[in-house]
Amino acid sequence: MKTIDSAILDRAKIWLTDVFDSETRRKVQELIDKRPEELAEAFYRDLEFGTGGLRGIMGVGTNRMNKYTVGIATQGLADYLHQLFPGDDPPKVAVAHDCRNNSAYFTQITAEVLSANGIKVYVFDALRPVPLLSFAVRELGCQAGIVITASHNPPEYNGYKVYWEDGGQLVPPHDKNIIANVHKTSVDQIRFGMKEALITTLDASFDDLYIERVKSLSMQPGIIEKHNDLRIVFSPIHGSAVRLVPEALKAFGFRAVFNVSGQDVVDGNFPTVDSPNPEEPAALSMALDKAREVDADLAMATDPDGDRVGVAIKDPAGEYVLLTGNQCAAILTYYVLEQMKQQGRLRGDEYIVKTIVTTELLSEMAESYGVECLDVLTGFKYIAEKMRLLEGKKRFLCGGEESYGFLVGDFVRDKDAVITCCMIAEAAAWARGQGLTLYDLLIRIYLEYALYVETMVSITKKGMKGAEEIKEMMDRFRRRPPETVDGKTLARMIDYQAGTDRDLYLDEEHPVDLPGSNVLQFILEDGTRITMRPSGTEPKIKFYFGCRTGLNKAEDFDHKRKEMLATIERIKKDLQIG
Repeated sequence: MKTIDSAILDRAKIWLTDVFDSETRRKVQELIDKRPEELAEAFYRDLEFGTGGLRGIMGVGTNRMNKYTVGIATQGLADYLHQLFPGDDPPKVAVAHDCRNNSAYFTQITAEVLSANGIKVYVFDALRPVPLLSFAVRELGCQAGIVITASHNPPEYNGYKVYWEDGGQLVPPHDKNIIANVHKTSVDQIRFGMKEALITTLDASFDDLYIERVKSLSMQPGIIEKHNDLRIVFSPIHGSAVRLVPEALKAFGFRAVFNVSGQDVVDGNFPTVDSPNPEEPAALSMALDKAREVDADLAMATDPDGDRVGVAIKDPAGEYVLLTGNQCAAILTYYVLEQMKQQGRLRGDEYIVKTIVTTELLSEMAESYGVECLDVLTGFKYIAEKMRLLEGKKRFLCGGEESYGFLVGDFVRDKDAVITCCMIAEAAAWARGQGLTLYDLLIRIYLEYALYVETMVSITKKGMKGAEEIKEMMDRFRRRPPETVDGKTLARMIDYQAGTDRDLYLDEEHPVDLPGSNVLQFILEDGTRITMRPSGTEPKIKFYFGCRTGLNKAEDFDHKRKEMLATIERIKKDLQIG
């Protein structure tokens, strides 16, 4: 039997004390006696907040999602809230959850600990999309919010996202301060014992407030009225958008919405997909089957927590093709900017936001409309942070990221698949009013600006060994960056961890005006971008590739796109990225 590291064993033995319930103690003892490798993975570290908060495999251990790690996180948050918001009025926290196994249970634990600490809690009566929680924090004047979700991770995962009083996910310094509180909190300090008088249940009547605000974003209600027969297929992939997306589409005026009945079933095991991730084509297979059956104009599928959406549209041959997150963001941004211009609503104080790994097409597009485009680190919480910092000074129009997250309007402070589904459908109706499909509209954008092609490679490296391998990969690219890639000279190297932007032509170095983050970006002489970063929420390292070329004729699209994809394949080979 493999020898157990003594430090890990000491951490595990703490969980054999009477502070923990008997079932937890039994499971920990079983790991010690029979499964030392699982024990090591469960106890070698504490879960920490990344770009998406606390997230991990469910089970016993400090590195797992369970009653005690959720309890400690909640106790640390409760202590921090009392430190920042002292006084007679108790702090207020809204709590929601998705469809995952144990999500309702972890929500109960969270509400119990918060109320035991004298905090007023608003809890939704059933699963809800993440953006509704963000809306609730602002609408109810809460100091924080929590969503129990692991987004699109496999079924064995769950998570704990914390939102601040602005409705956005935690950003520095609050994330680190809460972690500091958590680190000094022991299990015996968790206050269990629910105070029901401090808990208020939110039902469907609260959803109606949100739907009304979503409806207010419509920029062309007259166009929808003319084309309300647009055929739309929607799947929640067993998740939390099952009710609100169809209701919101109906509120916008769409009358031909077709559900994927087999995926309307709420189920944390996600029985019809290998992965409930709308970035992966297989996750939309049932939606596409339904689209073919009803001859839909548009098919959409949201992830389990209802903040991201995958979109399929028809090409000129009548075949369904999947939009990338960048393409979806480009269509939405173009639609919003064009409507603002046509309606005379651009005043010169508007801005959009994108992440540093999202297509540069958004920047080019915004510049042409006289709208500022701001870059932020990966993670929608940084888009929300910009919204908070600029509130009352400039007008936020929209923001997006390549990983299928987008937001229009400012009453939600996270990516919102409900809003995105409605706005994509409205853009499709607007395009139809001009005799175009969404595919035609995308080509029009490329003809007007340039053809941008982006791909991403995600390499999974699980456990302690995987974390070490990811670190070694990042260290290697930092220490020995290539002089050329695919025969093109490396012109700039941006190290967001070091905060440096090096111009290799001029041998100059400039500071990066963003917080430190373990991200490295290579920019080649032709503008091609290669970005690498370890994921903050999954055991992965991600590589992003982006190329740009002119497009003069619509019929050249396929050929040019294939050329650029071939270029990206050569780049991956050069960098030994599989």
